[in-house]
Amino acid sequence: MMDLVNSFLNFVVPPATMMMLAFSWPALCFIDACEWLYNTLYTTDYMDGKVVIITGASSGIGEQIAYEYAKRRANLVLVARREQRLRAISEKARHIGANSAIVIAADVVKEDDCRRFVNETINFYGRVDHLVNAASLGHTFYFDEVTDTSVFPILLDINFWGNVYPTFVALPYLQQTNGRVIVNASVENWLPLPRMSLYAAAKAALVNFYDTLRLEVNDEVGITIATHGWIGGEMTRGKFMLEEGAEMQWKEEREVQASGGPVEEFARLIVSGACRGDAYVKYPSWHDSFLLFRVFAPKVLNWSFRLLLSAHGTRRTSMMGVGKPVAEGSTARHMMESTSPRKLPAGPITFSQIQTKME
Repeated sequence: MMDLVNSFLNFVVPPATMMMLAFSWPALCFIDACEWLYNTLYTTDYMDGKVVIITGASSGIGEQIAYEYAKRRANLVLVARREQRLRAISEKARHIGANSAIVIAADVVKEDDCRRFVNETINFYGRVDHLVNAASLGHTFYFDEVTDTSVFPILLDINFWGNVYPTFVALPYLQQTNGRVIVNASVENWLPLPRMSLYAAAKAALVNFYDTLRLEVNDEVGITIATHGWIGGEMTRGKFMLEEGAEMQWKEEREVQASGGPVEEFARLIVSGACRGDAYVKYPSWHDSFLLFRVFAPKVLNWSFRLLLSAHGTRRTSMMGVGKPVAEGSTARHMMESTSPRKLPAGPITFSQIQTKME
């Protein structure tokens, strides 16, 4: 009898779920449109003379965000480890229209460094209006291939604590100006994708942290969580960065190749949404349809991904980031130094840095 009931429920639930999806999607679109209209009419994107700290500003999303704020004549504080690269970006930002731009070499996973660049900002400008956490680090290894687990805390340090520490230090000053924290999250925080298990876990923790913090600070500090899917940068094409960004090398990395959208467009949407006071910025917006499946029909989403991946052949890997030697003749190389304060063992460093998801 119970088997019969279960079979009946398994037959009935999927159609009912699809009906819920069909009715939920237009309603969600309508709510989003109303929120966008309200923020557009009753908030201002005036940033002339305001102070913006941008971490991870030496490349990728962080760099493009700096240029978008420069167009709004903001005062910029550009933070990353690569000072020379930051200086070039600050010059371009001033040429675009930034009132001023200072650079501070710092590591966002070190609380003392975060306290230093926030204090230097206050000493120089006297205020902080926006804190943009753009520093991030991706990986492309399968979890069961890892032999050196020392890379695990490094990935979590950068993708989680590298956001939390700057926010913790800057929060009192943001409360004084009714400022805003902008977070560079990713669709992987809820959408399962192969080779990104630790990255996805860190981003999920990050989104939950800021959603909770939003309730704690109430209206004193705004929080904008920017979630991107595939963006048109080096990560989607398998491009890796070596230490200090001195050399770039190509390697085919993904079963499903994707060109994505331009990183400049995502940066423009982030800054526009933050200046309007949007709680969330999503690019591209159609990823929300996958979220509905994740909530109402997770099995359908899982089956779809399995079919998509199996249609592109057998599993391939570069062995980058797994603690195993790279094959001779490979164009890939190991990084020479970690961005985390945690010390790694001697020998090759075992993870890859990707430009669109790091400083």
